[in-house]
Amino acid sequence: MSATLAELRATLNAIEGNGFRRRPALPFGIGAVDTRLAGDGLRLDALHEIAGESADLADDAAATLFLSGIAARAWGTVLWVVRRRDLFAPGLAQVGLAPERVLYAEAADDAEALALMEEGLRHRGLGAVVGEVKRVGLPATRRLQLAAEGGRTIALMLKRHGRPGADPLGAPSAAVTRWRIGCAPSTPLSVPGVGRARWRVALVRQRGGETGEWLLEGCDATGRCALPARLVDRPAAAGGRDRRAA
Repeated sequence: MSATLAELRATLNAIEGNGFRRRPALPFGIGAVDTRLAGDGLRLDALHEIAGESADLADDAAATLFLSGIAARAWGTVLWVVRRRDLFAPGLAQVGLAPERVLYAEAADDAEALALMEEGLRHRGLGAVVGEVKRVGLPATRRLQLAAEGGRTIALMLKRHGRPGADPLGAPSAAVTRWRIGCAPSTPLSVPGVGRARWRVALVRQRGGETGEWLLEGCDATGRCALPARLVDRPAAAGGRDRRAA
């Protein structure tokens, strides 16, 4: 047993769930998305996979923040298993995941990351377990799904891009949902500046349900995405003339 796994077990033993009854699914709060999901939200006792649309750092960051928003809306402590020290805590806080809620564990390889995730899921005292991996076989995802079933700890796997051209979501998986996130042009502003981030969100697989694609505004300070708001006070006539009544 690795020293990291032993240290995690000791830490988890000091964490106790508060015992309140928790909902079986975590909704996005967006009707167009929640109605497409089999349980009107993400099952809490399940494994969900998220990957960037490409290996580009911007898409990787969008996928990380999308996942962070989900974890932020879960209850209690979040275990985040990292493979590299590139998480930016202030960025996670901006989407609602406060630093004091996150317990970090650094894994030496994918195998150790999966073992740490499974340990966290079986503990039953965490709100979410996040793991960053590159290569995961079907048997490993089945173990994580089985570990999550019957509990209320959502399992979120961030699938990093590996070999150039390889699809991180291409291999078979027991995950209940699989998501691909890409950057889109930000929300236009009426003044110079950068508006709220927009993402292309694709539900590429769902067990027992449909797929779907949406253009969403990125997570706010509560971890929630939103459908793009309609532009207001925009000149509609040709040549930019304002058609509002005088």
